Amino acid sequence: MNDSNQARSGPFWDGVDGRAPIPPAAATLGFEFVDYDATKATIEVAFTAGREFTNPVGNVLGAFLAAMLYDTVGPALLATLEPNQFQSTLELNTSFLRPVRPGRIVGTGRVVHRAGDVAHLDGNLKDEHGTLVATATATARVIDLDQAASSA
Repeated sequence: MNDSNQARSGPFWDGVDGRAPIPPAAATLGFEFVDYDATKATIEVAFTAGREFTNPVGNVLGAFLAAMLYDTVGPALLATLEPNQFQSTLELNTSFLRPVRPGRIVGTGRVVHRAGDVAHLDGNLKDEHGTLVATATATARVIDLDQAASSA
């Protein structure tokens, strides 16, 4: 790991460090934290796509890939925030490049640019062979953690 997250706290780091459970949606996707690089503002995560994620021909349904991308770009921003901050995704644009079979899928996300409370993010997913299967761009707003809880 390129950044010590031991001193970090907040919803994201608390989940990564086992001080809090990971969100149920992330657990459903088989979310696994892999690495974070603070100098590059990038994160690497992984997912486990089971057969229950597949369409009739056995490929992982695009909606699950979109959810994985959402749980890649969001944490890229969350990893940079203060403990009392959260993020609210304003838009997510996905591109599906090729079919992917069930198995391990690795996501890389990064903060491309942040100006005030608005951040532009991007991410990609690769299959277990390292083949690029999907990409995304997103825009998110940084919000107070109490705003995130009150809008749920």
